[in-house]
Amino acid sequence: METTQTLLIVDDSQADRATYRRYLSRDPHQHYTVCEASCADEGLKLCQTQHFDAILLDFRLPDMSGLQALSAIKTQHPQTSVIMLTAYGDEQIAVQAMKGGAQDYLVKDGLKRDGLQRTVRNVLHQAQLQQQLQKNQERQRLLTGIAFRIRQSLELEQTLATAVTEVRRLLRCDRVLAYQFAADMSGKIIAESVGDGWTSALGETVEDTFFKEEGAEDYRQGRKQIVANVYTAGLDPCHLALLEEFEVQASLVTPILIRGKRPETHRLWGLLAAHHCAAPWMWQPDEVQMLEELSVHLAIAIQQAELLAQTQAALEQEKALTAFKSQIIAMVSHEYNAPLTAIQTAAATLKAHRPSLNVQMQDRFLKMIEQKSKHLSTLVSDMLVVNQAELNELKLQPVAFPLDTFLGQLIAEQQMLVASSQHELTFRIRGNIEGFVGDRGLLRQVFVNLLTNAIKYSPDGGSIRVQLIGDDSQVTCHVRDEGIGIPEEDQARLFRPFCRGSNVGSITGTGLGLHIVKIAVELHGGSLQLKSQSNKGAHFTVCLPKVPFGVLQSDSI
Repeated sequence: METTQTLLIVDDSQADRATYRRYLSRDPHQHYTVCEASCADEGLKLCQTQHFDAILLDFRLPDMSGLQALSAIKTQHPQTSVIMLTAYGDEQIAVQAMKGGAQDYLVKDGLKRDGLQRTVRNVLHQAQLQQQLQKNQERQRLLTGIAFRIRQSLELEQTLATAVTEVRRLLRCDRVLAYQFAADMSGKIIAESVGDGWTSALGETVEDTFFKEEGAEDYRQGRKQIVANVYTAGLDPCHLALLEEFEVQASLVTPILIRGKRPETHRLWGLLAAHHCAAPWMWQPDEVQMLEELSVHLAIAIQQAELLAQTQAALEQEKALTAFKSQIIAMVSHEYNAPLTAIQTAAATLKAHRPSLNVQMQDRFLKMIEQKSKHLSTLVSDMLVVNQAELNELKLQPVAFPLDTFLGQLIAEQQMLVASSQHELTFRIRGNIEGFVGDRGLLRQVFVNLLTNAIKYSPDGGSIRVQLIGDDSQVTCHVRDEGIGIPEEDQARLFRPFCRGSNVGSITGTGLGLHIVKIAVELHGGSLQLKSQSNKGAHFTVCLPKVPFGVLQSDSI
């Protein structure tokens, strides 16, 4: 269907105006809406109230010359096409008119219908080509500018903010936004440019069932949404309600795809959307193409930002590993030398003087060798666990098992080791403990570390109470002692590797135990809490979900 063009005829001759109107109404190739003015002043006032695609302007007017009227029109409306009408074929007048900004001129004397129709069509076509050229140049400038910013800056937030602002200005629409998907296909609007008077959507989290069902896959395959009127497009009711919330009447949406080597490996990162809110809008092909091209540039920016983040994370991990290795070297030189020296001294003494040593002295040296060897074995095991965690190689091996029985056995083992001391271990169970799934090896390290610490840091003995409480979704274990406690200023760093309380004195330890406890608990999706004061004991609380996140099924013991 032909687009209707709006023309203005400015001529003091009513007969001439009627003739031009009749000629134009019979144009088989173009439809016109024609307005008339009998003088320049009247025509200029009409130009202030409405847009005209072209103006037929008589050179001789009663209130000013056609050249003066042309100058006024071009000053106020430089994009409006003007055709000058002259009574005679005066070449000098034609040259002046063209220099003044007229697109063409016609001689009124002997003007034929097809001549007027052809001239008006040509002028309008040239104006459309010029406008399209300007839009293309502006679009190319925008895309080039964004591509340049992508190369110059890896600040994704700034790049997105600039892009949506420039696109809204170029499309002359009411809102442009960038929308990022989450793992569950909900999403958040992370960049927006919106006109005055319209509701801002920046920062909004969007739950749209359309994307959680089939919509996301359609967009991943390259679908675009081009909606001229949201009320006549047959949209999903949930999606329409979402658009109504932000006053959208016309919507243009294109996917932001992080492209893989093959189409099936493309990742749908988000959407780039343009909205008209004041009224429906018929989106033009060049507008659709521009938004699509820009989404490709934004995908490149996003890939670069993600690559930078990965590189920075790798560098940080490398720094952490280097620091960890340095700590290990320093710790090994300290923690290994003392036990090894003791083992070597005891072994050498037994070897050289065994016939002269009584049974009690021999047992004493053998016990020393056993204890120091066990200490070194534990140290090696702890370092391996921590190293695996630092390299993200520590994985859960979950099975279903009775946590109450498991914990009861560990407590019994510890009770046997301290049978001759003044420590009293108690164990109580409450609630529903059934249905627990976890990694037995890691949980053994958790509870053995907590129990041995409770004993070790209670040198004067006392009560060590363990309580296991269960409900439908999780189990909670409390371990309380009456020992030396942990100074408040040490508690924030206590779960870091090689960190110990400042009040431990001569009590031996590596500073790895609680770090391993924290790693294992968090790997199960649980939490660890500490309450303590100096000389008033310590209270550790371990909360574990009955089934760690991501475990769909488990094996029974």
